[in-house]
Amino acid sequence: MDTVTGTGTTDRAAPWPDPETDGLAAALRGDLVTPADPGYDLARQIWNGSVDRRPAAIAYCAGVADVIAAVRHAAATGVPFAVRSGGHSFPGQSLCDGGLVADLSRLKGIRIDPQTRTARVQAGVLLGELDHETQQFGQAVPAGIVTHTGLAGLTLGGGIGWLMRRHGLTIDQLLSVDLVTAEGGYVRASENENPDLFWGVRGGGGNFGIVTEFEFRLNPVGPAVLAGPIIWDAADSARLLRFYREWIADVPDGLTTAVVHRKALPLPEIPSEWHGRPIAVVICCWTGDLDEGERVLRPLRRFGPPVADLCRAKPFTEHQAMLDPSYPRRRWYYFKSFDTAELTDEIIEITADRVRGIRSPLTSFPIFHLGGAISRTGEDDTAFSGRSAGHTFNINGSCAGPEGFEEEQEWVRGFWSALTRHHTGVYVNFLMDEGDSRIEQAYGAAKYRRLRALKRRWDPGNLFRLNQNIPPAED
Repeated sequence: MDTVTGTGTTDRAAPWPDPETDGLAAALRGDLVTPADPGYDLARQIWNGSVDRRPAAIAYCAGVADVIAAVRHAAATGVPFAVRSGGHSFPGQSLCDGGLVADLSRLKGIRIDPQTRTARVQAGVLLGELDHETQQFGQAVPAGIVTHTGLAGLTLGGGIGWLMRRHGLTIDQLLSVDLVTAEGGYVRASENENPDLFWGVRGGGGNFGIVTEFEFRLNPVGPAVLAGPIIWDAADSARLLRFYREWIADVPDGLTTAVVHRKALPLPEIPSEWHGRPIAVVICCWTGDLDEGERVLRPLRRFGPPVADLCRAKPFTEHQAMLDPSYPRRRWYYFKSFDTAELTDEIIEITADRVRGIRSPLTSFPIFHLGGAISRTGEDDTAFSGRSAGHTFNINGSCAGPEGFEEEQEWVRGFWSALTRHHTGVYVNFLMDEGDSRIEQAYGAAKYRRLRALKRRWDPGNLFRLNQNIPPAED
């Protein structure tokens, strides 16, 4: 069973007596925050409020030199070492007890070249910040569904989002990375320079070093997309999912959708009599010609009378921010995820039944439709696994705080377990602290062996271990 998030951690060590006396503070241009500082408790907060850990120091890196200083210090002292950009790691791996956190949130540089359609982006950038810059030129990097997610962590795990079926994963846009190694060196990786490392960072997470800057290919998107939710009574979930299964079999790659189940939020766009009641939602994002998009969506709009139809032409940035209120900072979150080949009758019936067990008004879970451009990149071309998967379930239990959280966790685990025989894999960014075997499952045995060999070359001492860790291959 995976570890329940809370006050624990996966890597403990005794705190330093005084990190300022061992030279780290003097080596930084940025700030070093310790438990003695008045802003410490705020500084140690991350997105998942159920994670409560107390690092000995947080180094706010002002540039690459600070990142190198933090890496060299962690390597020399042997303290636990976590890396944080957006802090959205589901199990809270961007924080540690008694060790050092290298915080990259001040590395905010974004440089767009509209002629070459490329972007150079530093590791502290959030998705919404990147969208703000790229949409000025009618361009985008496919990336995520919540704008306050950190670009770095999302990219290194793969990067699914609203543009993936047309343009692919976030890693499929990656041209190069600049990376600080476990020895405190600085290298570039691309198809032509350190190509094995470049293969590994495209899906292998932060196991091989700290990426300080990404170079992406940009794609034409927007500024207007046809997007938003269409909402039905959750009592119609099974019938809706069967219709949805047949409908998406023929939709063009320009359409990405996700089915979401939850209790209706008290929003003015939703009739008041539905507030708090279970609903089934299909969220759409069409990025092509708007008239063609209306033709593609017409069968969905005609599926029974909806509670509300909020799918319309809107700026891409507006759609990207739509789910932000559903996933705010400091809420308590717990996830279990899996990939599956298709929505079988059994999956549909179990899903429709388990929806009735949602207690928290904050719990929601998406079922992402994959395929399209994702599957047109070879399975072995990047470390990411699951190119041929049909759907990703991301079952999320959420509460405002500890009250009711244990019940939501049990609901998540029971739902996930009921569908075990349909699991074909798992998206590594959606894993909690679930153990080595689950990480191996995320990559498959052959790819996992290759990743372990790569880890041995670039981080033989496993300095970068507070992540979905790939241990170095043994001699």
